[in-house]
Amino acid sequence: MGLLIALIIVLLSLAGAPVFSLIAGGALYAFHFAQINSSAVIVEMLRLASLPALIAIPLFTFSGYVLAESGAPRRLLALAGALLGWLPGGIAAAALVSTAAFTAFTGASGVTIIALGGLLYPMLRKHGYSEEFTLGLLTTTGSLGLLFPPSLPIILYGIVAKVSIDKLFAAGAVPGVLLIVILAVYAFFTGRKAGIKGEPFSLPALKAAAREAVWEIPLPFLVIGGIYGGWFTASEAATVMAVYTVAVEAFVYKDLNLLRDIPPIISRSMMLVGAIFVVLGTALGLTNYLIDAEIPAKLFGWLHTFVESKFAFLVILNMFLLVVNMVEIFSAIIIVVPIIAPVAAQYGIDPVHLGIIFLLNLEIGYMTPPLGLNLFLASRRFNAPLSKLYAAVFRFWLMLLAALLVVTYLPALSLWAVK
Repeated sequence: MGLLIALIIVLLSLAGAPVFSLIAGGALYAFHFAQINSSAVIVEMLRLASLPALIAIPLFTFSGYVLAESGAPRRLLALAGALLGWLPGGIAAAALVSTAAFTAFTGASGVTIIALGGLLYPMLRKHGYSEEFTLGLLTTTGSLGLLFPPSLPIILYGIVAKVSIDKLFAAGAVPGVLLIVILAVYAFFTGRKAGIKGEPFSLPALKAAAREAVWEIPLPFLVIGGIYGGWFTASEAATVMAVYTVAVEAFVYKDLNLLRDIPPIISRSMMLVGAIFVVLGTALGLTNYLIDAEIPAKLFGWLHTFVESKFAFLVILNMFLLVVNMVEIFSAIIIVVPIIAPVAAQYGIDPVHLGIIFLLNLEIGYMTPPLGLNLFLASRRFNAPLSKLYAAVFRFWLMLLAALLVVTYLPALSLWAVK
């Protein structure tokens, strides 16, 4: 009977049934089969509403949408270009920095590709970068900032895994910078090989770009510095960011009208938040059943008969996560984390380190053929066939995979700031 229910759920998912309905249905059936009152699922929704860190999700999401709808992407890119454009490969490095910052604040890879892709693609091509390199870089950088605060996936992982969000923010700093450095070095050598020269450094141009973005420059220092410096928690940082972005974009730059533009932004951003909360609530109910049925313990017992070493387990874990994270990311975090976290703990893997491994796999999964979300978004945004994008991202994919191995087997890179 259980096999039949599982088959029905798979068929319904292929038919396009909402994820939350499948999770909720599976949870209700599991508790009914175990002769446990179905209120155990509803209780988790009530518990979710009482979590102090929960408010960070809608506030950060709203702030990211505000930035995406304003002139912030253009100003951010101009500033990064003025700072780094004089280097060989400097324009590509500016693209890396600006997209990473934008993804961190918006929390969504798709928003970055759509908002910045149209600005960056002609700029990189104009400076002499090949179409393949440009497509590969922009497809890769769409998810590059997910390890930096106030990344929405980090907050979601912390809530699901019951790990300190502040510790996760601190742990993601070095691995996140490592990814940018690796790709920047590659861009430098690519630019030099192609004979691409940087634009002459202009102090007046830098001053002009800084003056134009003067109200947005403090934002990362205010939010990220505040969290790392212990001045406020993630939830408090979310409140500061929401108030600051609205004040700056609506009243200082006047890119957005408070009455005309902000309400639709609230509506669109909260539709995403609502979808996340519904899936999160039902998934936590299913997690209750998995714990009661000792599924993680049974999985570890089965796995341990074949995989004894921590090293081998991490190899299998990374392979599994790369496949899982090609699918819708928030569902992957909510569904998979409660299962793998207890198993990883049995192998002696720190929960914070596991979070960074998971989120780095998430970044790479976004661009992993054939189902990586970035590939489909870039194909649509740049009107390029998927086959061309598969080839374009391959070298970038290998570089990020190498970085994943370094982060996986050198936990000190993630944990030095949280010990």
